[in-house]
Amino acid sequence: MISQAPAPATARGTLLRVSGVNVYYGESHILRNVDLKIPEGEMVCLIGRNGVGKTTFLKTLIGLLHHKSGTIDYEGSQLLSEPPYQRARRGIGYVSQGRDIIPQLTVKENLLLGMEALPGGLARNRHIDPLVFDLFPILEKFLARKGGDLSGGQQQQLAIARALLGKPKLLLLDEPTEGIQPSVILDIERAVHRIMNETGISVLLVEQHLHFVRQSSYYYAMQRGGIVASGPTTSLSDAVVKEFLTV
Repeated sequence: MISQAPAPATARGTLLRVSGVNVYYGESHILRNVDLKIPEGEMVCLIGRNGVGKTTFLKTLIGLLHHKSGTIDYEGSQLLSEPPYQRARRGIGYVSQGRDIIPQLTVKENLLLGMEALPGGLARNRHIDPLVFDLFPILEKFLARKGGDLSGGQQQQLAIARALLGKPKLLLLDEPTEGIQPSVILDIERAVHRIMNETGISVLLVEQHLHFVRQSSYYYAMQRGGIVASGPTTSLSDAVVKEFLTV
């Protein structure tokens, strides 16, 4: 087993700190004493093979699953039993592995849904920030097109843009490059880095694409529901990649 390095340190402080989190599906123990920290304004990557608990962890952070024990400290206070909508309003954006685009709604209607996380919801917020069109120009071109008619890569861009319109401080991305053509993968990578640079958003990335993984500042490796290795991505060795990413 590869040893864990000290958690990432930053002068800007810690946005999210997870300590000793355990999650069960019925009697099955899925997450086991997970510890993880995300500094402000940085990207942290969670790696591991399929089925080790990465998506379960993200769903726990956003409140779709409840943890049985442990603490989730966000901006200095505990999330505890807050429902997903309240966590979204506190600034946690979530882009699921399945994207969750509503196929019968237009691109514009899908985007507007992202603003439900803002104070006052859609009743007070109808203006789409032009940043999302600058990041993903295809969305402005396809505003009247139904979400279900978009390609996989276009749907992923829509999902990220929708989450951004909620003005998150922390963006959770679950396998954003899965099943997407290489040219769009590069577009998404560039967009995520620009989002961080221009808005200061922190990102927790669950990813298998090694090129994207290496662009984060810090990594955690998960195996059988627990964190078994961690460190700066500059120290991400071939041995770690072989053990936790190579199928």
